[in-house]
Amino acid sequence: MRNAGETADGAKLVALVEDDPDVARIIEKTLADFAFATVWCRSGGEMLRRLPKLLPDLCIIDLGLPDMDGLELMRRLRETSPCGILILTGRGDVSDRVMGLELGADDYVLKPFEPRELVARVRSVLRRREAAPGPAGGGQASVAEFAGWRFNLGNNTLVSPAGVEELLSTSEAELLKVFVGNPNRILQREQLMGQRDLSPTDRTIDVRISRLRRKLEPDPQNPVLIKTVYGAGYLFLATVSWSGG
Repeated sequence: MRNAGETADGAKLVALVEDDPDVARIIEKTLADFAFATVWCRSGGEMLRRLPKLLPDLCIIDLGLPDMDGLELMRRLRETSPCGILILTGRGDVSDRVMGLELGADDYVLKPFEPRELVARVRSVLRRREAAPGPAGGGQASVAEFAGWRFNLGNNTLVSPAGVEELLSTSEAELLKVFVGNPNRILQREQLMGQRDLSPTDRTIDVRISRLRRKLEPDPQNPVLIKTVYGAGYLFLATVSWSGG
């Protein structure tokens, strides 16, 4: 069995869940041209059966699968695997993409897609995933404390003022890491998304902000920690102190 992040030649492994052979071939060739290893699953059930042995670094999931809804597959993957998740969809309804982000997807690409954009999105997700600190080894993980909360950057756990511990998704943890590292500063949406160029209609960061507010704020509709600065970005209004593990 391979360890996550390892293939025979050291390439990152991308699992593609797509029932259209033509689309799958285009994606596999595009990723191979940029030194990614790929494995193709034709259905959600096949992906789930192969997941324990594959241990992919990232999964690209088409929402329109023959045996299950792609959102359901994504939810099940998020419960059992730390891999990055990129939604691939031809559905025009923005609610599907928003729902995918709500469930923990890292990003999405619309069909028809530009191959270079797909590669850029894959690289962006993997880069953010690698930048996130892993579990503490010999040393102690850094812990950010703010407003009674404790956030362990080493293992992405968040402990509430009441002592309730919760494991954040990768995208939630990445966003909170940016906030605790830059308290009381207005951050533009691009900064919060790792400098990715955003269109005026891109709601990715807004969805992630909403998810994080529901975890941190007593009243998410009237936030006191994550403030919206209209026309400028977002402000994490808190005093942050740091400690070891």
